[in-house]
Amino acid sequence: MEGQIGFGIGPHAAFAVDPAASRGRLYPEPESPTRTPYQRDRDRIVHSTAFRRLKDKTQVFLFDTGDHYRTRLTHTIEVAQIARALARALRLDEDLAEAIALSHDLGHTPFGHAGERALDRLMQGHGGFDHNAQSLRVVTKLERRYPHFDGLNLSWEALEGLVKHNGPLVDAEGRGVGAYAGKTLPAAILAYAAEQDLQLATYASAEAQAAAIADDIAYDAHDIDDGLRAGLLKVEGLREVDFLRDIIDEIDARYPGLEKPRLVNEIVRRVITRMIEDVIAEALRRLEATAPRSADQLRHAGRPMIAFSDALLEADKAIKAHLWHNVYRHPRVMQVMTAAEGVVQRLFERYWNDPDALPGEWRRELDVGDLDRRARRIADFLAGMTDRYALREHQRLFDASPDLG
Repeated sequence: MEGQIGFGIGPHAAFAVDPAASRGRLYPEPESPTRTPYQRDRDRIVHSTAFRRLKDKTQVFLFDTGDHYRTRLTHTIEVAQIARALARALRLDEDLAEAIALSHDLGHTPFGHAGERALDRLMQGHGGFDHNAQSLRVVTKLERRYPHFDGLNLSWEALEGLVKHNGPLVDAEGRGVGAYAGKTLPAAILAYAAEQDLQLATYASAEAQAAAIADDIAYDAHDIDDGLRAGLLKVEGLREVDFLRDIIDEIDARYPGLEKPRLVNEIVRRVITRMIEDVIAEALRRLEATAPRSADQLRHAGRPMIAFSDALLEADKAIKAHLWHNVYRHPRVMQVMTAAEGVVQRLFERYWNDPDALPGEWRRELDVGDLDRRARRIADFLAGMTDRYALREHQRLFDASPDLG
């Protein structure tokens, strides 16, 4: 297995997805003479309307809090960079890993997880709302750019990675597992699975697994950065997490008295580097033990191959717990997010009670008699909004600008 690692030098590893053997697209298209299927997927995602809207969608801090905080777009770009670095080191298909990373948050609502919570409550009884399922809905239905099909008509491998990057959705008997344990799968996933089998009971490709763990690495690192910038975290407070304390001690020993902006950047840089190096080393251990000879064998390995070591997994959990208590649940953040949930709820209720309040193109396909389809149409419209547009709609419909702190 070690002979297959060359940091991007040489052919793909045996367990990487082979672009020449793609399972194709739901709607067959002629092959591109200049791009692989996954390069084409990546390009379609980058040129999509949903991707552009990510620039004005909240990651943790609202778009108008400051120019230097992450948005959903800058987070996505950071995830793609890390996913590509992992793919290169492990000789995976970099373009597929990047495409999955770039698409993973296309279904996110305005105001981050606050908007998602509000929409999920409002959609109870109508199939619920799940941002991962909504991302699939965006790329298979809601984007309307091509004359012969709705969506982006991405490759099977890109769609599989988008849906399953966090692991299987069901067991061999079709029962929900992981985040869907004891639940019915989201309607968008079930609807698409009826058209194209994405093998929901298996793990996704190594490329999708790289994108998933890149997401963890990116938001651990940048939420530390943004939390420090916002004053919700203190450098000394980070020492409560052993992994971070060791990094801070190393920096202090090497660069005593380092000014805060450089200190923060060095902390973030070392967090990312250490996590990436750990994932590569752990992936090599797992791949050597399992020895998959194809992407399909890797999908059936029974556990993820691209993962943190046990020690880094505990560090990741400790960082997330620290961020949960000190950033995500901080009273300042909670006040804003509670107000943001109210914005989404009021907009939904207004569109539900007064469909004429919707823009014309959204009214045209609104079936007011089918309550589930009516609710889903409103949820699609709301989920696609940026923070800025949602606030403008609130002002238009209620003649009031909500106070988001």
